[in-house]
Amino acid sequence: NEIIGLMEYANKVITIYKIKGGKEMKKLLALLLAVVMVLSLAACQTGSNDPTGTEAPTEGPTDETPTEAPTEAPTEATVRENKLIFGTTTDITGDWTNGLVTNGATDMMICRMINDYDTLVTDQEGNYVENPTVLKNWERVDNEDGSATYTISINEGLTYNNGEPITIKDYVFRLLLVCAPAASELKFTAATADTIAGGVDYRDGTTDVLSGLKIVDDYTLAMTIVSEYAQYYYADTYASISPWNIAFWIGEGYDVADDGEGCYFTKDGEKIVMNSEGIKDHFNAAKSAASNVVSAGPYNLVSYNASTGQATLEINPSYAGNFEGQKPSIQTVVISKTEKSTWADALKTGEINVYEGIADGTEVNTVMDMIDAGAELKPVQYDRAGYGKIQFFCDVTPTQFKEVRHAIAMLLDRASFADTFCAGWGSVVNGPYSAAMWQYQESKDVLADGLNAYPFDVDGANKVLDEGGWTLNANGEAWTGEGLRHKEVTAEQAENMDECVTLSDGRILMPLIIKWCSTAENQVSDLLATMLANSDNVKNAGMSIVQDSVDWDSLLNAVYRTDADGNAAAPYYSMVNMATNLTSTIYDYSFKWTDDPAKVALGYNTNYLYDMGEGGLDQLSMDMVYAVEPGDEAAYLKYWQDYILRWNDMLPELPLYSNILVTAVPTWVENYEENAYWDFAHAVLYATIPSAQ
Repeated sequence: NEIIGLMEYANKVITIYKIKGGKEMKKLLALLLAVVMVLSLAACQTGSNDPTGTEAPTEGPTDETPTEAPTEAPTEATVRENKLIFGTTTDITGDWTNGLVTNGATDMMICRMINDYDTLVTDQEGNYVENPTVLKNWERVDNEDGSATYTISINEGLTYNNGEPITIKDYVFRLLLVCAPAASELKFTAATADTIAGGVDYRDGTTDVLSGLKIVDDYTLAMTIVSEYAQYYYADTYASISPWNIAFWIGEGYDVADDGEGCYFTKDGEKIVMNSEGIKDHFNAAKSAASNVVSAGPYNLVSYNASTGQATLEINPSYAGNFEGQKPSIQTVVISKTEKSTWADALKTGEINVYEGIADGTEVNTVMDMIDAGAELKPVQYDRAGYGKIQFFCDVTPTQFKEVRHAIAMLLDRASFADTFCAGWGSVVNGPYSAAMWQYQESKDVLADGLNAYPFDVDGANKVLDEGGWTLNANGEAWTGEGLRHKEVTAEQAENMDECVTLSDGRILMPLIIKWCSTAENQVSDLLATMLANSDNVKNAGMSIVQDSVDWDSLLNAVYRTDADGNAAAPYYSMVNMATNLTSTIYDYSFKWTDDPAKVALGYNTNYLYDMGEGGLDQLSMDMVYAVEPGDEAAYLKYWQDYILRWNDMLPELPLYSNILVTAVPTWVENYEENAYWDFAHAVLYATIPSAQ
């Protein structure tokens, strides 16, 4: 028994060692295995007549009829409710548009759980694959004018969770709505109208028919992509479309139709131009409905309580399965807002069961300590496809000047920051990539030689600020090292910064004040406050970083420059801290750097950096996916490398860390697998609770 117990403990140490590593763990492992080996040999010599200490194995069939081993009925102590409670520190804002309006992380996860009838989906490796549950077939035909037409057919028999059948009209509706004049008024961020033939005229209201979108039959549509977009590196993703229930999203009496010239909206049988009049209130209510969301995914949204930050989901019995035919077996999933200060206690007490994507190394070690102490938890470990960051706003305040962004980078010891925050579970990256990406793996040498690592260098930061013209004090005289630096700017550059001063001689001076928006109770924010904002290095460099702690909704409003009601608001902040994750292997930042006001208003270019022209981020990001033939990996990779190098110089964001993530899952949950491209929303479909009643 002692030997068995010791071996069980050894296995436990091995499991933890695989995750934690380290010299001390190696020493402990070696010693433990040595002891186990000695005791095992002793037992073999005294506990068996067989010199090997085991019975000889037998091969081939036996005369006995195999029988199933008897199973004991689970005791009352082992019977569990068929339910998981998922703890999240990111607020649920209540946007069920799957990122069409905003893209809060928890909202997006819930949307993936209640919607899953896309024709193409991403698999466990983040690659796009056909979804045979939904997709009957699709084909692409290249047209003489350079455009391409996709004909997409779906299977019959699919239904929403309310039992209503799903036809091709449900897919047409969503495409038509995001192209309609109502799209901008409903704050959609999609630019679908630009890609579909006739989409721009339809969006602008000059026609009431979308000519590039046609209904072939009840289960088939044809969609023509304009020539500018047809030659796209990831062109096949155009065949990925999803359904929305018309009545749920915009109300009764609306429909879509096609008389052969293209699709259009109808109201009570009459053709209409779809603007937001008459549907905006209904749409906004549906967007954040507390229950009864009409959807078509593995789970139904049973309830959402904005005040408690909790959403309850239950299995959708009408769900036909994912791309592998998989259906969930865990009946209830509760998504619960968990405070950063209490998540560990919540895990211990069972207030939450799953805590996903732990990035803070101290928190990871807390979970490991809990496991070591006997908690019913196990870790799921994977490399992050993304990074934590400071996101600069590059059109207002001092951060509109590249030299200021560079100086901030050099005033933060990022290596120490990553070591402190990740506690050995991550490292620093110097661009918009992560170690999990194939592009990075094939570009290590190029990036190592070409990227500026912005090492911690206070003198270097001061030199950069001098070179950038931050050489004056508040009176317009030479800055001598005391107080704030100032820079002479134009009236246009001084816009949206009330702290700028106008001298008697007409000069406008901008003080080096960085307005930082962060979320409250955030370890990254706390560490940045200590290591950057409140450091003597920043103060002595003539800079002031002023922190404003807000909730997640308010931070998103700052990013998208909207007020609490979704209306446009003037820019105010210089930077925010947040994180970015890649949900598939597709790396496409086209239009990310656009200067088109309409696209910016829709949520593109939230760095507000307008790096236009040859060799600029806008051109490189477009050429990466529109100047390369699909499948030409070498040409694509060269653009990718040039893009990363330019990004590193312009520094619209400062990467802080790219880490190894750990998800804490109960030991009584089986078949739960997760990685950077396969999160809880996907993994829960395969997970089981064997002891559930």
